[in-house]
Amino acid sequence: MAKISEAYQYHNSNGTITWCRVFSFAAILTFTGIIGYKFAATPSFISDLGTIVGSSDSTGKHINAVTWNVAAINNNPFEYWITNEDPKYNQLMKKVSSFINSPGEFDVKVKEVFTEEMFNSLEKEMLLVGWKGVNETRQFWQSDFSNRKIISEFVKDSVLGKKRLASMPDRVTNTIHTSSGGSAMRPTVINCYEGDLGSLDKWWQQWRQFYFHDSIDLKRGGKVVPTHIYEMISKIKKAKYPTITEEEEAVSIPLQTLCMAIFDSVLVNMMQHVGKDSWQPLRADICQKLNHKKKDRTVEILQTTYADADVQFLQEMAGDFMSFAKKQPIYELFDVYQSASMDPDRDQNSFILLKKGKYTDVVEVTDKVFALFSQQNDGSKLPAANGDLLVLLATDALDGAKYLLASFHGDTNGLATKPVVSAVRSYAVSQQPTCKMLFGLDANTYARPEKDQQGVVDFGKFYTELKLNSCYGPSPNPLNFTTFHARTHLQPQLNKAVTLEEKDVKGDKNPKDFILFFASDYRVQRTTKDNTGRKVYIDGMVFPTLSFPSDHGITSTLLLEVDPLQQQQASSASAGGGGSLPSPTKHLKGSTK
Repeated sequence: MAKISEAYQYHNSNGTITWCRVFSFAAILTFTGIIGYKFAATPSFISDLGTIVGSSDSTGKHINAVTWNVAAINNNPFEYWITNEDPKYNQLMKKVSSFINSPGEFDVKVKEVFTEEMFNSLEKEMLLVGWKGVNETRQFWQSDFSNRKIISEFVKDSVLGKKRLASMPDRVTNTIHTSSGGSAMRPTVINCYEGDLGSLDKWWQQWRQFYFHDSIDLKRGGKVVPTHIYEMISKIKKAKYPTITEEEEAVSIPLQTLCMAIFDSVLVNMMQHVGKDSWQPLRADICQKLNHKKKDRTVEILQTTYADADVQFLQEMAGDFMSFAKKQPIYELFDVYQSASMDPDRDQNSFILLKKGKYTDVVEVTDKVFALFSQQNDGSKLPAANGDLLVLLATDALDGAKYLLASFHGDTNGLATKPVVSAVRSYAVSQQPTCKMLFGLDANTYARPEKDQQGVVDFGKFYTELKLNSCYGPSPNPLNFTTFHARTHLQPQLNKAVTLEEKDVKGDKNPKDFILFFASDYRVQRTTKDNTGRKVYIDGMVFPTLSFPSDHGITSTLLLEVDPLQQQQASSASAGGGGSLPSPTKHLKGSTK
């Protein structure tokens, strides 16, 4: 009886444990099911590594799209702080910042650097080419410029900067693209000039030869025209730059030449003090890796890392990108499209690359977008220059699906972004209602905008009200930066310069790059940032680097097309519904793949 009782007690205890296990297991399954349902119902989430991940769906039709503003260092290798493993770079640039901010005894008068003898030889050259106003320019030299201090009263003079007397001729003559596809560079510290600028005497001899005697071939009106550099300088108009006086405007051509010569001489003098033996080898290395090879590295990234893309939206491309691409493997992978109205002399053109064989019947409709905007806005012109915007219609070669594809880069403050997005959307809705829209752009939006800047939070509200969504969701995270760059003190716009220590606080760290689409057309599967060219984003790293040639990161996204039968249900959802992402709640950081 005792044994039976023991057995019963053992069985009873075991049964209790068993039932507890059953109920526990059932609870786990129920909880798992709820969580699974919840995540299945949630379109996407943010991973800790910085990749925005959407609900995974291996079925259905996907589009892999990339957007990249390629522009960065074009002429001046020292313009932006770069990530450089050579410690001599940071040492040199810190010394430059110190020289500009606290020149001390080195803040000598202009005539001690750009000497009276130099001015006399400059005056002679200007008279020989027949310029008017040379005598008046001498008066400006004697009564004003020769006695200014080189840093505090010349380089850092904000009024002189507003008059553009040094920066305007620098823009024109810094690096000139010739008709043969080569470059002619003014002998100056702030470009990739290859001559020896190891002393003021060496610099001045080469400067005068280049500016007044060398001839280059330029394309003008479709013809190749031999041109001297001094012939490229034009008057500065008071109507456009009101700070300049009428007397200065009248002699602005020789006066610009004088100011640019002084500016260049000050830079050479400064580099002799801060890095006499190091600055030219450092510049040559940066130029070789980042400037001369920029197009090669850009195309290498696009044709290798992003060879799997269906569509590549590119902005601020050089006017000769098409001819360069034709000689590269990328031309076998993608069909390259540029605007018929693009400006070949501006390196600010938008391109669209389509995977070869995937799309057919490609037609440009950029001019029609401009025309519709003007028609709807009482004749007002869309705020975009030739080449800034490219809009195409394309048809999927397999299933006949129609697409409207657009690429655009905004103005510096992003104020043109809303009108252009509205214009493209309006054209899509009213003229191409059967097309799915994909729009890659540098929106130039800001995390903490000034009064005259386009904020990213406001931009998110704007596009969701238009029933659009983005690769970063309906509420883009202001801290999800796609740019991180900062200007050094070795460039003309010193009001924008920051020290190495200040770059994390004062640098341009903003979320600027987007791919937009109608919320009812796509669901985001994943979105990845890249500032290395390897589908890896290193948070906190200033770029460009010697291996990544742009100051904008690459944004790539995988989109799932919504089945047409589901579109009616999706369009009735809230703004940002069908393809929306939840609002990011934290800084995307770390490296991602």
